[in-house]
Amino acid sequence: MVLPMTDNHPELSGYEPDDNYRPLRGRHFTSILRVVVVLGIVALVVPGVLTTMRVASDTAANACVTAVARYYPAAVDFDARFEFAGSGGFGWQCYAIDQNERETFVQPLGVIPSAPTQRAPGIPS
Repeated sequence: MVLPMTDNHPELSGYEPDDNYRPLRGRHFTSILRVVVVLGIVALVVPGVLTTMRVASDTAANACVTAVARYYPAAVDFDARFEFAGSGGFGWQCYAIDQNERETFVQPLGVIPSAPTQRAPGIPS
Protein backbone atom coordinates (compact mmCIF):
# COMPACT_ATOMS: atom_id res chain seq x y z
CA MET A 1 0.00 0.00 0.00
CA VAL A 2 1.43 3.35 -1.08
CA LEU A 3 0.56 6.43 0.93
CA PRO A 4 -0.13 9.60 -1.03
CA MET A 5 2.20 12.59 -0.60
CA THR A 6 0.64 15.42 1.35
CA ASP A 7 1.71 18.81 2.59
CA ASN A 8 0.54 17.93 6.08
CA HIS A 9 3.55 17.58 8.38
CA PRO A 10 2.42 17.19 11.99
CA GLU A 11 5.98 17.40 13.33
CA LEU A 12 6.19 20.96 12.03
CA SER A 13 2.87 22.16 13.41
CA GLY A 14 3.36 25.33 15.41
CA TYR A 15 6.75 26.07 13.88
CA GLU A 16 7.27 29.59 12.70
CA PRO A 17 10.58 30.58 11.14
CA ASP A 18 12.53 33.19 13.10
CA ASP A 19 14.19 36.10 11.33
CA ASN A 20 16.90 36.18 14.01
CA TYR A 21 18.41 32.92 12.75
CA ARG A 22 21.79 32.26 14.29
CA PRO A 23 24.03 29.32 13.29
CA LEU A 24 24.63 26.59 15.81
CA ARG A 25 28.40 27.25 15.80
CA GLY A 26 30.21 30.53 15.25
CA ARG A 27 32.67 31.33 12.46
CA HIS A 28 35.66 31.19 14.81
CA PHE A 29 34.79 27.71 16.10
CA THR A 30 34.10 26.46 12.57
CA SER A 31 37.48 27.68 11.30
CA ILE A 32 39.29 26.08 14.26
CA LEU A 33 37.41 22.83 13.63
CA ARG A 34 38.47 22.89 9.96
CA VAL A 35 42.13 23.34 10.92
CA VAL A 36 41.91 20.45 13.38
CA VAL A 37 40.33 18.19 10.73
CA VAL A 38 43.01 19.05 8.14
CA LEU A 39 45.78 18.42 10.69
CA GLY A 40 44.18 15.09 11.59
CA ILE A 41 44.05 13.99 7.96
CA VAL A 42 47.67 15.03 7.42
CA ALA A 43 48.69 13.14 10.58
CA LEU A 44 47.04 10.00 9.16
CA VAL A 45 48.38 10.25 5.59
CA VAL A 46 51.99 11.44 6.02
CA PRO A 47 53.29 8.47 8.08
CA GLY A 48 51.89 6.02 5.52
CA VAL A 49 53.54 7.87 2.63
CA LEU A 50 56.88 8.08 4.45
CA THR A 51 56.77 4.38 5.35
CA THR A 52 55.96 3.42 1.75
CA MET A 53 58.83 5.54 0.44
CA ARG A 54 61.26 4.02 2.93
CA VAL A 55 60.24 0.42 2.11
CA ALA A 56 60.49 1.11 -1.65
CA SER A 57 63.93 2.70 -1.19
CA ASP A 58 65.25 -0.24 0.84
CA THR A 59 63.83 -2.77 -1.62
CA ALA A 60 65.35 -0.90 -4.58
CA ALA A 61 68.74 -0.78 -2.85
CA ASN A 62 68.64 -4.53 -2.12
CA ALA A 63 67.62 -5.36 -5.69
CA CYS A 64 70.29 -3.05 -7.08
CA VAL A 65 73.13 -4.45 -4.98
CA THR A 66 72.18 -7.94 -6.17
CA ALA A 67 72.05 -6.87 -9.84
CA VAL A 68 75.37 -5.02 -9.60
CA ALA A 69 77.03 -8.04 -7.97
CA ARG A 70 75.73 -10.26 -10.75
CA TYR A 71 76.32 -8.09 -13.85
CA TYR A 72 79.21 -5.84 -12.74
CA PRO A 73 81.29 -7.70 -10.14
CA ALA A 74 84.19 -5.21 -10.49
CA ALA A 75 82.03 -2.26 -9.44
CA VAL A 76 82.98 -0.56 -6.18
CA ASP A 77 79.53 0.84 -5.35
CA PHE A 78 75.95 1.07 -6.58
CA ASP A 79 73.20 3.67 -6.73
CA ALA A 80 69.46 2.99 -6.77
CA ARG A 81 67.37 6.08 -7.35
CA PHE A 82 63.89 7.06 -8.49
CA GLU A 83 63.83 8.90 -11.81
CA PHE A 84 60.96 10.34 -13.80
CA ALA A 85 62.78 10.02 -17.14
CA GLY A 86 65.78 7.79 -16.55
CA SER A 87 67.61 5.34 -18.77
CA GLY A 88 65.03 2.66 -18.07
CA GLY A 89 62.00 4.96 -18.12
CA PHE A 90 59.83 6.01 -15.20
CA GLY A 91 60.65 4.38 -11.86
CA TRP A 92 63.60 3.09 -9.86
CA GLN A 93 66.88 2.77 -11.76
CA CYS A 94 70.02 0.86 -10.79
CA TYR A 95 73.53 2.11 -11.56
CA ALA A 96 76.93 0.53 -10.95
CA ILE A 97 79.79 2.84 -9.94
CA ASP A 98 83.32 1.89 -10.97
CA GLN A 99 86.70 2.90 -9.52
CA ASN A 100 86.70 6.19 -11.46
CA GLU A 101 83.24 7.08 -10.09
CA ARG A 102 81.58 6.57 -13.48
CA GLU A 103 78.00 5.39 -13.39
CA THR A 104 76.88 2.56 -15.64
CA PHE A 105 73.19 1.81 -16.03
CA VAL A 106 72.49 -1.76 -14.90
CA GLN A 107 68.75 -2.29 -15.12
CA PRO A 108 65.38 -0.66 -14.41
CA LEU A 109 63.80 -1.80 -11.17
CA GLY A 110 60.27 -0.57 -11.96
CA VAL A 111 57.89 1.81 -10.23
CA ILE A 112 57.43 -0.60 -7.34
CA PRO A 113 60.72 -2.44 -6.91
CA SER A 114 60.57 -6.10 -6.00
CA ALA A 115 63.02 -8.37 -4.27
CA PRO A 116 65.58 -9.90 -6.62
CA THR A 117 64.83 -13.40 -7.82
CA GLN A 118 67.29 -16.17 -8.59
CA ARG A 119 66.74 -17.67 -12.01
CA ALA A 120 67.49 -21.29 -12.74
CA PRO A 121 70.64 -21.97 -14.83
CA GLY A 122 70.01 -22.10 -18.55
CA ILE A 123 66.96 -19.84 -18.47
CA PRO A 124 67.69 -16.51 -20.17
CA SER A 125 66.85 -13.46 -18.08
